[in-house]
Order: sequence, then structure tokens, then C-alpha cells
Amino acid sequence: MARGKKHSPEQVVNLLRQIEVSVANGKTTSLACKEGGITDQTYYRWRKEYGGLQVDQARRLKELEQENAKLKRIVANLSLEKLVLKDIAEGNF
Repeated sequence: MARGKKHSPEQVVNLLRQIEVSVANGKTTSLACKEGGITDQTYYRWRKEYGGLQVDQARRLKELEQENAKLKRIVANLSLEKLVLKDIAEGNF
């Protein structure tokens, strides 16, 4: 895969399962990762994040992470607007 290419959560979970099966059948983790088109580092990072999740759970996790990031941006913008309005109300503009 090209560097920076995004995998869907479903693809990640399926690839992790594929690598785990290869390792269980006697291949090294490095070789199984290479055959899957990812680096060892990516495998361990994904395993830490997605390990043990089902495909639908991984999809929901990503959706919740995106929603959480959006809500954090909204809160930051509203907090900034509140500070600006407070300064204007106090005549500190």
C-alpha cells in the first residue's frame, strides 16, 4: 500500500485476522505483515487500537471518534465566542 493510504475499519479488522491466521499457521509476524502489504509497526498499532473488535464495532469506533472530534471543535468555537462577547459586554474591546 502507498504511504498514507487510509484503510476502512473493516479492512483493518479483516487484515488483522488474516495476519493472525498466518502467524498461527507458522509464518513470522514480519512475513505475514509483508504479505498483507503493511509494516510491522502498522500491524502492532492497529492491533493495539482494533484488537478483539468485530468489524461492526471497529466501524462504530471510528464514527464515534469522528463525532467526538467534531463536538470538541464546536465546544472550542463556542467558548471562544463566549469570551469575545464577554469582553465586548465589559467594554474591553
